[in-house]
Amino acid sequence: MPGTFTYIDAFFIILYLIVALSIGFYYSKKNGESYQVYFLAGRNIGWFAIGISIFATNISSEHFIGLAGAGSVRGLAVGQFELMAIFTLLFAGWFLSPVFLKTGVYTVPEFLELNFDIRIRKFFAAFSILSYILTKILVSLFAAGLLFYNIFGLNIYASSIMIVLITGLYSVTGGANSVIRTQTFQGIVLIIGATILSVSGFIAVGGFEGLYTKLNGDFFTMFKSAGDKDYPWTGIVFGAPVIAFWYWCTDQYIVQRILSARSVDDARRGSLLAASLKVLPIFILVLPGLFAAVLYPESKGDGAYSALLNGNVVPAGLKGIVIAGLLAAIMSSLAGAFNSIAVLFTNDYYKLKHPEASERKLVLVGRLSTMAAVVVAILIVPMVKLISSQLYLFLQSAQSFVSPQITAVFLFGLFSRKMSSGTAIKTLAVTEFIGVGRLILEMATHNGIAPGAFFAWVLSINFLHFSIFLFLLSVSMIVVLNFRNSRETNKFAIMLRVTFREILTELKGDIKELRHITRLSPSFVLSAIILLMIIGLWSIWH
Repeated sequence: MPGTFTYIDAFFIILYLIVALSIGFYYSKKNGESYQVYFLAGRNIGWFAIGISIFATNISSEHFIGLAGAGSVRGLAVGQFELMAIFTLLFAGWFLSPVFLKTGVYTVPEFLELNFDIRIRKFFAAFSILSYILTKILVSLFAAGLLFYNIFGLNIYASSIMIVLITGLYSVTGGANSVIRTQTFQGIVLIIGATILSVSGFIAVGGFEGLYTKLNGDFFTMFKSAGDKDYPWTGIVFGAPVIAFWYWCTDQYIVQRILSARSVDDARRGSLLAASLKVLPIFILVLPGLFAAVLYPESKGDGAYSALLNGNVVPAGLKGIVIAGLLAAIMSSLAGAFNSIAVLFTNDYYKLKHPEASERKLVLVGRLSTMAAVVVAILIVPMVKLISSQLYLFLQSAQSFVSPQITAVFLFGLFSRKMSSGTAIKTLAVTEFIGVGRLILEMATHNGIAPGAFFAWVLSINFLHFSIFLFLLSVSMIVVLNFRNSRETNKFAIMLRVTFREILTELKGDIKELRHITRLSPSFVLSAIILLMIIGLWSIWH
């Protein structure tokens, strides 16, 4: 139990749970039996809810543990993953959101079928569901269990199951409408809670002056050397964006919020709002790790955030808000995963096999799919022991082995008129085999299995550099396999090029109006502010 935990703290936690569940159940009553409402909230979500929902979906318990833990060991460099995400969110907002909404699709795999064929649609849907179970759900539950064990002494498995059941209640009944509306509230709570702890820690260490005098300069270097074992600048600049593109631009987990927008303008502004919020983790999640390195040096690593919360850094009465923020982060991400699994199975498998099914039956299948996801989440809880103690690095490395090849195929699918389905399938089959093999090798080594000399060398390659290799290998395969293809196989690319040309014309118009600030579009101004913020951070901590 954290020190000085009071009844007021308990009140805030209970209040959060009551409000979150009330919102979830309130919007579940508004669903009816509409397919579009259950899976895409009726395509009626405004920009503010979209932006907060994207942020809340992304930020989960592994960010609290992992970012703070990595910050306590290596400093601010881990925040580069958050900054690289911003560039891809800008791309998604400006270029991809109009394309997604214009097609009227429900899922990213359905969108890919427009570029390729049904084989890619089914492959990508199955791959996404499996990745949500093994990365998003499993890692979130491990991090949540670790947090509540360190804070309250609760059993990791018991606390994980309890969180899954609570989240599953409104996810099953309410679908996307309940999930996104609840995430809007949860996103605000997690920002407030994390900010309270960060400000308290900042005061406790004596501000930046205290940090600079008590930690060496390497903690404040965002660009490490090319030979750094964790964050080589070459990997950050060339590898991290490849991973980020997969996550923010092609993953149903995130894109589903964009697909739920009431208009292209709402989708774009929501994406830009999420991009601006992605600056926050450096200050409210990474910096607390540096505070822990000063105040509780014995708790460096994944125990850093818990140490701050267990200590006397946060005043009594406010710890409950911080813990409510943790719960909000965990529940919002789990709900997003459950809802994405439901729409992927229903839309990309069941509906294809049963095209005559009524909307009511499809919604029922969606609810049953969500329930199945909840049950699977409970069953895989014992697998948390397979996860590395360097939580955030584990998550990033796992994603780096499976995402570059998807990024390559998706980009070629968007822009190449000669990209065939056969080429996409062959490329994904070979490169995913290599990527998954590297992931299995890493997990086996973590669990005490000694690799041979060659495999030890493979493991010695930094995961970001390995992601660059996989991306370049995928691009090379696509170019070679398409070399003799003279006929146009991707008619959809023509429509995409027209859409992109329209957006570029819009951007050029804004650039010409730079002298007249009042004539600039709000989206352009916000994008410019976000980019200036990133440049400012790089300038301060270079």
